[in-house]
Amino acid sequence: MSPDRLIRDARRDAGLTQAQLAARLGTTQSAIARLEATGANPRVNTLMRALEACDREILLEARPRRSSIDETLVAGRLRLTPEQRIKSFEHAYAETRQIALAGRRSRGELV
Repeated sequence: MSPDRLIRDARRDAGLTQAQLAARLGTTQSAIARLEATGANPRVNTLMRALEACDREILLEARPRRSSIDETLVAGRLRLTPEQRIKSFEHAYAETRQIALAGRRSRGELV
């Protein structure tokens, strides 16, 4: 969830107006409005203080990231011998060239 939404939701759940939250934090209502504006990117300390003023706490958690690639394909390639990897690459290269030539023919680039 974005910081602006965290602050806005916490404030509303606490039954506070922007002016009331501002008073708790010793700032202005317009400063709270900026924190709640879409795309606001407050410092972690500011976010923590705003949430604490709404009787909330922030919990940070570190999780392993999901890979953006299919790691089973990588693992499969690593099980091949270097010779098998080279042959596989050469085969894929030849097929790619055939597709490229077919594209050039269809666009009339080759006579």
